[in-house]
Amino acid sequence: MTLLVDSGWLSAARQVESPNHDERPYGIEIDLLVLHGISLPPRQYGGPEIEAFFCNCLVIDEHPYFARIATVRVSAHFLIRRDGELVQFVSLDDRAWHAGKSCFDGRECCNDFSIGIELEGCDNEVYETVQYERLVELSGTLMGRYPGISPARIVGHCDIAPGRKTDPGQAFDWNYFRRLLAGKER
Repeated sequence: MTLLVDSGWLSAARQVESPNHDERPYGIEIDLLVLHGISLPPRQYGGPEIEAFFCNCLVIDEHPYFARIATVRVSAHFLIRRDGELVQFVSLDDRAWHAGKSCFDGRECCNDFSIGIELEGCDNEVYETVQYERLVELSGTLMGRYPGISPARIVGHCDIAPGRKTDPGQAFDWNYFRRLLAGKER
């Protein structure tokens, strides 16, 4: 995967720009990847709703759940769909709004120093092999660009917001992901 450093966008990703971002604090180094899980409507895959949600265009009448989240303004840098498609919503140079109230290694406001990666899925449904493969490829690219990111600094939303968030959930196979990532690093 090629990172276009001057713009913060990956050439391998389909770009769908979200308005839900702002500038990172000056001088902050990116040194954390945060993995999330999302499906909209819950447990349904492949539709346009995730992109619509991140772009503040979700049609409330299409599903009862949407009325609960219609005013929420969130984004992530990336989404990895069930089929492995990679979508980028926010430049890596900017702060995506994915972590919310969060803390990692004694540092609060993880959005400031992290990159958010959404996996299309939910806590208790197995993620697809192609999603792990794409995640490993993306993680390797990002670790190459941001030396502060190591395998130990790839965490779940549940790890930075315990008690508030559970994703990517118990169905995410951390051991499998880390084995694949270790093979990629060689």
